[in-house]
Amino acid sequence: MRKPQIDYAAVFRALPGMVALLTPDLVYADANDDFTRLAGRTREQLIGRYIFDVFPENPSEPAAAGMRETRASMLRVVAAGERDTMALLRYDIEDPARPGHWLEHYWSPVNAPVLGADGRVALIVHRVEEVTELIRAFGGSGDSRSRVLEAELYTRARELQEVNERLRRAHAREREIALTLQAAMLPAPGPTGQHTAAVRYRPAIGALNVCGDWYDLADLPGGNLAIAVGDVVGHGLAAAGVMGQLRSALSAACRVADGPAQALDALGLYARSVHGAESTTAVTTFIDWDAHTITYSSAGHPPPALLHPGGTVAFLDQATDPPLAARPEHLPRPEARTPYAEGSTLVLYTDGLIERRTEDIDTGLARLADSLIRHRQADPESLADALLTDLLPSTGNTDDTVLIAIRL
Repeated sequence: MRKPQIDYAAVFRALPGMVALLTPDLVYADANDDFTRLAGRTREQLIGRYIFDVFPENPSEPAAAGMRETRASMLRVVAAGERDTMALLRYDIEDPARPGHWLEHYWSPVNAPVLGADGRVALIVHRVEEVTELIRAFGGSGDSRSRVLEAELYTRARELQEVNERLRRAHAREREIALTLQAAMLPAPGPTGQHTAAVRYRPAIGALNVCGDWYDLADLPGGNLAIAVGDVVGHGLAAAGVMGQLRSALSAACRVADGPAQALDALGLYARSVHGAESTTAVTTFIDWDAHTITYSSAGHPPPALLHPGGTVAFLDQATDPPLAARPEHLPRPEARTPYAEGSTLVLYTDGLIERRTEDIDTGLARLADSLIRHRQADPESLADALLTDLLPSTGNTDDTVLIAIRL
């Protein structure tokens, strides 16, 4: 398919609404058809001329401030290189057919920068909504002051819309940065010998609900393996930073601890000194390949699921304690051990996989068990994809989701 050839000059002229381009010196460089029509000026009367020579202030209106406010807005755009949304203003225009006769107008302008190759403002986009008729409709037969006061509702609504748009862009940018940081701190799992592991991370659809979840696979002495997942309470960049600290600390603790409970003990002590780490949940499992056992400990986290070769599922929920730093004082954590048969599959996950606001957690656990049983013949990679398809909402998950599946 050939790339369409777009005549941007024609597009500009056809844009709906009043749009003009000005130089940083506030001289008209171009104007679209709606601008010339609604402003009552030809292109020849605009292009190359200083804006306030074309549209001076109404000399018979002593309170007029349209020229001053418009100039100040445009100069802010030139200085800061950022969009400036103006409040609703009255800016009368001299009737070109009747010199000395001024027509009452109300405008809602937005001024935006166009940056050149050097990063400086090369042009100002001056977009104006002509709202005179709307103001008159608001005001009915009342005086000018009442019309302006009633129109303030319209102005405030536009300003709120602009603020919301700026927040949306800021949140989107934060999400992008946080996800990049998350990806850097959650590398793909290393080799696990003859045991196949699959890892999945699915960010939430909301800009603010990302980057609190993590996973880790750590080699242990004797060739054994520690697997952990966790979930920081916060979201966004702050949560990504906390997540990175806790993941690294737990990974180090697992390599020197006698068991998962001791590793979570150390992490809990560390969490008390990390702002934003309070109430983080985590679960750690130590897999002993020779003894065919899983030793585990949970700090308020959903229980790992063990899929037996025969097609039954057991949840590892016999060593659960409160989240990190949730108690007033530190206490040792419990741990439990369970055997497994060769060919079993261990699944660790965060609450985004199973929890729904309108459901009891047992409903989500039952849904997970049912999906595991139905896909019990699948390899870990296929199983991980199937679980996400079965359990995450088709409209997108509202919380981060981490999932690890490993064949034992």
